[in-house]
Amino acid sequence: MHTLKTLILDDETSITNKLHRYLTRKKFAVFCANTPQEAFQVLIKNKIDIVLCDILLPEMNGIEVLKRIKSTNPEIEVIMISGHGDMDTVIQAIRLGAVDFIRKPFSGLDAQLAIERTGKYIKLQNRIQSVENLNSLISRELENLIDQECIGTSEAIQEVLDLTLKAAKDRDINVLITGENGTGKEIIARIIHFASVRKEHPFFPVNSSAIPETLLESEFFGHRKGAFTGATENKKGCFELAHGGSLFLDEIADMPYSLQAKLLRAIEEKKIKQVGSNDEVPVDVRIISATNKKIKNLVKDNKFRLDLYHRINTFIIDVPPLRERKDDIEPLLIHFINFFSKKKKKNVPQISKNLINKLKKYKFPGNVRELKNMVERALILANGGILSEEYFPLVDHTLEPVKAKSKESYNFEQNEINLIKETLKITNNSKVKAAQLLGIPRYTLVRKMKKFNIE
Repeated sequence: MHTLKTLILDDETSITNKLHRYLTRKKFAVFCANTPQEAFQVLIKNKIDIVLCDILLPEMNGIEVLKRIKSTNPEIEVIMISGHGDMDTVIQAIRLGAVDFIRKPFSGLDAQLAIERTGKYIKLQNRIQSVENLNSLISRELENLIDQECIGTSEAIQEVLDLTLKAAKDRDINVLITGENGTGKEIIARIIHFASVRKEHPFFPVNSSAIPETLLESEFFGHRKGAFTGATENKKGCFELAHGGSLFLDEIADMPYSLQAKLLRAIEEKKIKQVGSNDEVPVDVRIISATNKKIKNLVKDNKFRLDLYHRINTFIIDVPPLRERKDDIEPLLIHFINFFSKKKKKNVPQISKNLINKLKKYKFPGNVRELKNMVERALILANGGILSEEYFPLVDHTLEPVKAKSKESYNFEQNEINLIKETLKITNNSKVKAAQLLGIPRYTLVRKMKKFNIE
């Protein structure tokens, strides 16, 4: 966060001078004024974050100054400076939007602590505003998401969209979205949320595999200050931050078994306990989960709780891989070409017929995400003109027809190990290129390599 700019408004120059010296030494950006008119001139010329305003002032009192600041600059936070016997006025100021108050006589430290408290409040408000802005943007683009990222004429994708909108109509039903990496599971989750009555509240995505196991409980349920080493302040967890909205648990199959019981309890009782607290906090969230694994197999191996599985899979949506809906390749290709041409301010190129035929023969291990990355790269290389197959280098082995597999080869984990090893071999052990081909983030690939002891 930027250095907070603070304006001190007090008619006693001894106070403003003293505070200016003290706060400047503490690395605060400080402005001073001894009359309301001086203060308003400072506000016009500078972007002020916090105003320390005395209640008793010449020209107009602090309440009138507060009203004017809040009417013209509502984002500025005001801390009132009160004298003895001013409590009724302080209460009135708080009701009018003042964030805090300090009482005379006060020290430089008192002012510093009040500013720092307000700074934390401003930081929190900025975070909330960022989330609201993101949600607003996603809401406006919901219709485009349905028509574009989930674009397709195939019967398979149309069925997925139909199920997605049916799930959205129910406010509380928990949804499990299954499918390979890169098929667009999070997009489906966002459509469910923003097409539902919960759309005015947060959509909060969490990658269950990206959070260190030691921090998972704190991330989900929050913690109290001092609950553990490093817990320097109170923190809300995902459940509280998603209150009223939807909590999207991506890669839920990778969640540690030890946390699953606590997650189940939170879902069933709609209450959570922060780490380091015995108080229960009510939460109202819809759980949308996603996985690329067969959770039933994990249940059999005692790696995933059966009761949690039944709780999250009330409504299942399976997103088919792109190789099983080849009719969607061309419309997706056109969409991504138009999208990136506009984004990069390039002319929309023509598409070679051979390119479409070539892509329809490709298996797309990275699914829609892989196609999207291919198009962005190709547009950079092509630099206008015709978009031909030469700009889409494909790994030859993926063009071969699928061979019949023996019964033993259907083990999901073993196939995942083989795919990672094969991709690393093709890319000369480049984790970056292998992750791109697999359609997963690099950190996910590294984690899986450690999990399966792949050198």
